[in-house]
Amino acid sequence: MYSYEERMRAVELYIKLGKCLRAAIRELGYPTKDALKGWYGEYERRQDLAIRSMPRPPKFSAAQKQIALEHYPSQRRCISSTLRALGYPGRATLTAWVREAFEWLAGTATHQASNDV
Repeated sequence: MYSYEERMRAVELYIKLGKCLRAAIRELGYPTKDALKGWYGEYERRQDLAIRSMPRPPKFSAAQKQIALEHYPSQRRCISSTLRALGYPGRATLTAWVREAFEWLAGTATHQASNDV
């Protein structure tokens, strides 16, 4: 995440260098070409940049999250089974949701060993 000043500096240099992406990025050492194009587009529309970048909208809705969390216990609290059954989200996302929703499970295994007697 770049500060307002860093983004403005990049846009101003881009304009000064005749809108040459490579030259501006090479001189500054940042950002990516897509980021600089986006900042310049915003600058053209508003004649300024937003003080803060807009946060991304969540990838999954609250309803999807709730469905996954309701499904998780029915799959013997197994992350892999839940992922296979639903097809979403990724392992890291589901693990974070489970840890947030089921704090009391912290430190316990998410799948029982098959050789339990």
